[in-house]
Amino acid sequence: MPKPITLVNPKIEPKIEPNSVLEKRSRRVFSTEYKLSILQQADACKHGELGTLLRREKLYSNQLAQWRREFAEQGVNGLAKSKPGPVPSKTPEQKRIEQLEKENAGLLKQIAVKDGCLLLQKKALALIEALEQQS
Repeated sequence: MPKPITLVNPKIEPKIEPNSVLEKRSRRVFSTEYKLSILQQADACKHGELGTLLRREKLYSNQLAQWRREFAEQGVNGLAKSKPGPVPSKTPEQKRIEQLEKENAGLLKQIAVKDGCLLLQKKALALIEALEQQS
């Protein structure tokens, strides 16, 4: 004879809450003064000391190269905070104008179709009236 089946409450696993500090990481923002300080320290480094400076400040060599390039091209103003990503090719006003022109073109097409329908209805009505008059 088989054993009777007994229902056992399933074990309730504890809820795992993620650490919010680890979940959300944000970009580091460097001030112009900090960038100038790092550039001066990097220029003062002797052979082999630059890696130590970068590790201590938790920076990458390409960041230092970019800061040097920006400083050489535009001076101190080049080191000011800039938005990440490419520069947009169109201003918001230009985008809005394009959107309105596109919307306007669509509405003109709608008007043309409606005018065509009205013209067709007028012709059909005239044809019906002409047939009634002949009868």
